[in-house]
Amino acid sequence: MSESQVKPISKDVVILGGGMVGAATAIGLAQLGLNIAVIEAFEPEPYNDKQEIDIRVSAVSVASENLLERLGALAGLSQMRRAAYLGLETWELEGFITQFHADQVGVTHLGHIVENRLIQLSLWEQFKQYDNIELLSPVRVERFSRHDAVVVHLNNATCIEAKLLVGADGANSQVRQWAGIGLTGWDYAQSAMLINIKTAQDQQDVTWQQFTPNGPRSLLPLPGNHASLVWYDDANRIAQLSLMSEKALGEQIKRHFPARLDRDFEVLQKGSFKLTRRHAQTYYSDNVVILGDAAHTINPLAGQGVNIGFKDVEAIISSVSSSLSQGKAWWEEGTLKAYEKLRYQDNQLMMTAMDLFYAGFSNELLPLKVMRNTALKIANIDSPIKKHVLMYAMGLK
Repeated sequence: MSESQVKPISKDVVILGGGMVGAATAIGLAQLGLNIAVIEAFEPEPYNDKQEIDIRVSAVSVASENLLERLGALAGLSQMRRAAYLGLETWELEGFITQFHADQVGVTHLGHIVENRLIQLSLWEQFKQYDNIELLSPVRVERFSRHDAVVVHLNNATCIEAKLLVGADGANSQVRQWAGIGLTGWDYAQSAMLINIKTAQDQQDVTWQQFTPNGPRSLLPLPGNHASLVWYDDANRIAQLSLMSEKALGEQIKRHFPARLDRDFEVLQKGSFKLTRRHAQTYYSDNVVILGDAAHTINPLAGQGVNIGFKDVEAIISSVSSSLSQGKAWWEEGTLKAYEKLRYQDNQLMMTAMDLFYAGFSNELLPLKVMRNTALKIANIDSPIKKHVLMYAMGLK
């Protein structure tokens, strides 16, 4: 049978990308009664607690945890490994520090550091609860077309047609490119290295970041006596570090990370990536909508990437739900425009704030250095503003 004779599978929504954002979107829309197809090229490796901790982790905020709970995925995730963080600390010069703690807003924790793969697995496990979610993996998209609906042609000779195509397929989104949605942005001059270490110290519960002239040095707690270090630096410097043995890299870490880092550690894994900023010029086109990294990539300085993506998920679910309740065509421009209105300016503001923060701490002019360190010290004073900032960091504002 030729491709033109293949009868498409009919769905309400087809989602390209079954990662954290795509999988969450699938469950949220399925809960509204829509028939969903999820297309993903790579199946995540099953979990067992003997595996090494993945290098790619996320700081999942309380707001994101609330979303995962509504989607039914938090209970399963809680049975896997994760590390709660109770404090956030930022400084440049010793004695000029801003410290946030869960106690200041009367909560048990500010969030958890979790492997991205485990978040995805916990969401995939929930797919089994829904007869109206069909997962197609591992498969790839060969092309898209339009008839009365959007049609997705897969490399297994399957076609799926849907009223709405959701692009949750990452920074190099096929959906965005096919829809002709342009990008603005640039590459930063820096790269970041992720380094998993094993320490002599028991599990930590504070994530901290020190600014240096060459870029921040950060620590994220991981389960047990493990931690994730993030080393921002000139791209050439990161490339150089990437070629080092674990032992040589460990010596460089001891030399360039703050004294509060336990010096009795072992480097387990490392990986690096370039820092880029990308923002789609719009979040939708005809019967097409994009979310997460397909719509925006942000400087990872504040660890807000996945949390911003989950805010996109909340917004598309809310917009579709509103149109359904009003009997409107939930797949058409009015709904998609409402989603974009909820998210575009907020994402733009977050991206700009991170850029200003990044640029401000990269400048070695003495007056600016004095000003920013004084600001950090002032920001550490308990006040309603400090509590508001902390609630925003938790995603609750």
